[in-house]
Amino acid sequence: MAERVVTSEHELRELYGFPGERAVAKEQSTLDDGCRAFIAHSPFLVMGTAGADGRCDVSPKGDAPGFVHVLDERHLAIPDRLGNNRLDGMRNVVENAHVGLIFFIPGREDTLRVNGRARIVRDDALLERLGVSGKRPVTALVVEVEQCFLHCARAFKRAGLWQPERWPDAAAVPSMQRMIWELLPVKPAGQTVEQYERDSQERLKTLY
Repeated sequence: MAERVVTSEHELRELYGFPGERAVAKEQSTLDDGCRAFIAHSPFLVMGTAGADGRCDVSPKGDAPGFVHVLDERHLAIPDRLGNNRLDGMRNVVENAHVGLIFFIPGREDTLRVNGRARIVRDDALLERLGVSGKRPVTALVVEVEQCFLHCARAFKRAGLWQPERWPDAAAVPSMQRMIWELLPVKPAGQTVEQYERDSQERLKTLY
């Protein structure tokens, strides 16, 4: 059966209509006191990027609440903590500066969305400010804010994300380590999947 594909904004508006006044009015181009407070209490965000070829990536970023520093009303800094060195999002930023951020506060169902342009910086003074446990990040992302607004709670309410009684039983889902084990063309010599899983979990204890 042929797909009925939507190909224009005009068709989208025919299907969905237009946003209400409140949805339009909430958008800002600067970080006001409310946005700053949200960021200061947020321990987690996801960052969307796209390369020059349009290939997209969404990366999680997390640390203690306030790990993202607001530099002024138009700029914020995100430290790049220890990771797997794939650098998917960072490589995209080098090619295409546009980024989209969603900040989360555990237990709170609305989120803060920030869209803007990012650059990768290695300024000593800034990296020192962003350091944790005596270790500073190799680089930081400085984002120039173009849009920021709070997103309503409907998605979280539908998902029951903060309601443990609604969480699915994930016991049947294999661990990430076991999934990777199945993809390895050559298994580590002398290791079982159980050992590989334990070693991977041990490495995760190194946070910085």
